[in-house]
Amino acid sequence: MYDQIATNKFKSVLLMGLFVLLVLAMGWAFGYVTDFGVGGLIIAGGVAFAMTWGSYWYSDKIVLGMSHARLVDRNTEPYIVNTVEGLSIAAGLPMPRAYIIEDPSPNAFATGRNPENAAIAVTTGLVAKLDRLELEGVIAHELSHIKNYDTLVQTMAAVLAGTVVLLSDWMVRSFFWGGGRRRSRDSGGGQAGVILLVIGLALAVLSPLFATMIQMAISRKREYVADANGALLTRYPDGLASALRKIAGDTNKLSVANKATESLYIHNPLKDYRSGLNSLFNTHPPIDDRIKRLEAM
Repeated sequence: MYDQIATNKFKSVLLMGLFVLLVLAMGWAFGYVTDFGVGGLIIAGGVAFAMTWGSYWYSDKIVLGMSHARLVDRNTEPYIVNTVEGLSIAAGLPMPRAYIIEDPSPNAFATGRNPENAAIAVTTGLVAKLDRLELEGVIAHELSHIKNYDTLVQTMAAVLAGTVVLLSDWMVRSFFWGGGRRRSRDSGGGQAGVILLVIGLALAVLSPLFATMIQMAISRKREYVADANGALLTRYPDGLASALRKIAGDTNKLSVANKATESLYIHNPLKDYRSGLNSLFNTHPPIDDRIKRLEAM
């Protein structure tokens, strides 16, 4: 199990490295196609920095607001708060803020830039449909995301993906507005210039697809790690396995979820399952695989 956790963490770091390289490649291509040169890299870096800065400080507030999550305390929801508090102590973490979402679909997510500024949100459906051991498994899973800084990693992945999409859009527009043709003319129309233009245009068209695939892969790897860490925290893997089985079997769609927030939840809240090549865009690993791994612990 410890080898699995280490492997998944290494793969997550590797995927983030690929993401950064993709952004840099887009910056180079943007500079070439638009005649900005090295300025393209500077623009790409500036956009990425600005988006990352904003999401770092405000992503938790934005996500909680979009989800219509309501802050609770020991007086309003003692069952939830006591569960979060007890597991936080066991995990050696500051207690995150607890929120509840009024929705019958069972689900939960964690957000926040670090353990000191974290929050866990659960739906009313989750509290109603899970027993205590199952709820503890879910909360432990979300605490593991916080402890491993997964919420920050996923936010960074989303920001980098957004940067790639923006650069791609700018490049395509510039190419068709004459920037690419001007660059080709300035280079004398040589074969090398044409090849570089083709590479730049290919990056502009395909990079958003690659960025989405990398973002989804990062999310899936972090789910495996959080499952394993959550099981270690509760010492009862069957609790989380049973919870996942109930959550996946529920037919309700979470009304407040959308494509921007689906990767944060413990299980895809949109119930949008894909197979074959389309599975590359799944935000979560196959639920049966997650349950099997937990039951094998």
